[in-house]
Amino acid sequence: MKEKIIKKASELFLKLGFKSITMDDIACEMCISKKTIYKYFRNKEILIEESTAVIHKEVHEIIDSIIAKNHNAIEENFEIRKMFKDMFKSSDASPIYQLKKYYPEIYHNVMSREIDQCSQCFRDNIEKGIREKLYREDLDIEIYVKFYYTLIFHINENTSSEREAQKIELEALEYHTRAMATPAGILELEKQLKKFTTY
Repeated sequence: MKEKIIKKASELFLKLGFKSITMDDIACEMCISKKTIYKYFRNKEILIEESTAVIHKEVHEIIDSIIAKNHNAIEENFEIRKMFKDMFKSSDASPIYQLKKYYPEIYHNVMSREIDQCSQCFRDNIEKGIREKLYREDLDIEIYVKFYYTLIFHINENTSSEREAQKIELEALEYHTRAMATPAGILELEKQLKKFTTY
């Protein structure tokens, strides 16, 4: 039952935001009493903490499965972007924005986990792109990891609308890729942009 509550709560939090969803909403959606939820979770904050941990794990499992498909570095980034677009397509409010605004302590814990994993993911992608001659050989990898990380998380933290955040993140991905790309990389980028806008 605990896992079921976390699963349903995670879906609702991602769709409608951490602030908007109440324990009553979750109980109602699951056709259970609020008392049942409180049996497993002392308060909403604990449920949010456990839900964000599950969401974090699921997101990184999907990212790992995309990386395992062995796309080239640029296509890989666009496939990951598409995964986020699909995951949050029914959201109006940005979940990250709401988390930071209303639950700063939980947000801080989530971000401290994300920094290491995302930075490693960005680093691996840049190294792969250099090997594939899609990114320039002379890049200072650590600086580009920081640039991209700062861009993406700044967008998420400061944009309340999920749709707007998605749009700006796609622009950030194009900006990041153009800054690193070789002529072959630019061709691949144009191909991916064309493909992405048809999704």
